[in-house]
Amino acid sequence: MRVTKKLTLLSLLFFISFCHLHAQENEKKVSPLRFLIKGAFEFGGDDVAEVYFTNGEQQSVKAGQGVSIAVGGELQMPGVKKLLLHATVGYKYVTTQADNVHIRMTRVPINLMANFMATKKLRFGAGLTTHRAIRFNADGIGQNMRFDGATGPMFEVAYSGIGLTYTSMTYKDEEKLSYSANSIGVSFTIALPNR
Repeated sequence: MRVTKKLTLLSLLFFISFCHLHAQENEKKVSPLRFLIKGAFEFGGDDVAEVYFTNGEQQSVKAGQGVSIAVGGELQMPGVKKLLLHATVGYKYVTTQADNVHIRMTRVPINLMANFMATKKLRFGAGLTTHRAIRFNADGIGQNMRFDGATGPMFEVAYSGIGLTYTSMTYKDEEKLSYSANSIGVSFTIALPNR
């Protein structure tokens, strides 16, 4: 009788272990890496140029202003599911309402941000951004300008992929004049595949 109980107990333990092992093998393994697509509308900064129109109106081109699109990746830190690292490279662009010339300011932002997931949808981020290839093009009606690359802190609070951002940065032109490129903005983030 004792032997039968021991064999039954041993068989039951073996069966439970086998089922648990088999269930772990069948679980979908989630990759810690995801593809990111980000966009933003940002406002602020010092005036880089002032554009005057024939109808008497005027418009400023601001150092921090622009629409941006970026691609990159997200890494979920192993063992710390609430910590995500985002790395992106993008293109930021602002133009004027002029219809006879293409006045614009462009730059290439490279962002590295650590994110803490407070809840499944609420994300707090802080990191560094660097802007490269910063150019103002007056399209022949004024002086074109180039700026040195700039680096500064960036902060974001996002809920379900829509966020508020703040960037602190200073641009320097070829004559070493400084322009505040600080900006606040609204961001949009899509991470693929969905989790």
